[in-house]
Amino acid sequence: MQKEPKHCTFEVKRQSMKLFIVPTPIGNLEDITLRAISTLKNVDLILAEDTRTSGKLLKHYEISTPMQSHHMHNEHKTLDGILKKLTNGIQIALISDAGTPAISDPGFLLTRACIAHNIPVECLPGATAFVPALVNSGLPNDRFIFEGFLPIKKGRQARLKVLAQEQRTIVLYESPHKVLKTLAQICEFFGEERQLSISRELTKLFEETKRGTAKDILNYYTAKPAKGEIVIVISGC
Repeated sequence: MQKEPKHCTFEVKRQSMKLFIVPTPIGNLEDITLRAISTLKNVDLILAEDTRTSGKLLKHYEISTPMQSHHMHNEHKTLDGILKKLTNGIQIALISDAGTPAISDPGFLLTRACIAHNIPVECLPGATAFVPALVNSGLPNDRFIFEGFLPIKKGRQARLKVLAQEQRTIVLYESPHKVLKTLAQICEFFGEERQLSISRELTKLFEETKRGTAKDILNYYTAKPAKGEIVIVISGC
């Protein structure tokens, strides 16, 4: 019997290649989906933002799939190597430390490159911090704008001036050591009476949501410094 040409084997491999974008819990490990666990167990490789952090999650669910570091400081350098692995027929899952990859986390560059190279991409539904924060805020959520993290320096004030005129509800991410600066700027550009909601440590033991005027929220966190990951939800004008 005549052997199949080598190019046929390559085509078979290409049929199985796929990048899975897999959301992971933002705090409570029980928030992972059954499908996410199954996917992480069955892929050939997991790309993790921090292998030490993700290692705890994988150990908890007895997932032994090999991991490779993939974060904002190395994603440009490792991109070609990952694409080569995918085109050789393997399946890879991308996870971040918490939540959905590519939402204020690494993932966009790899997703775009896979699409450009006709590599299938599948994003699983799952946890992301801004959704529960927005719903829990009590502010209008039929239309909203997600801004992620504000610019650190260049363009920050210009962006705040634009957002101050936004009619839709605004969602921001912020780190605890910058939250007072951001709240002070919201008071300055949006007005002290603008309604806010801040959620922090979502799904964790010390989860907290504070609602009120920008001035009230600033005073609260000035007296009681915020800890943990923070989502700021601002009412439209």
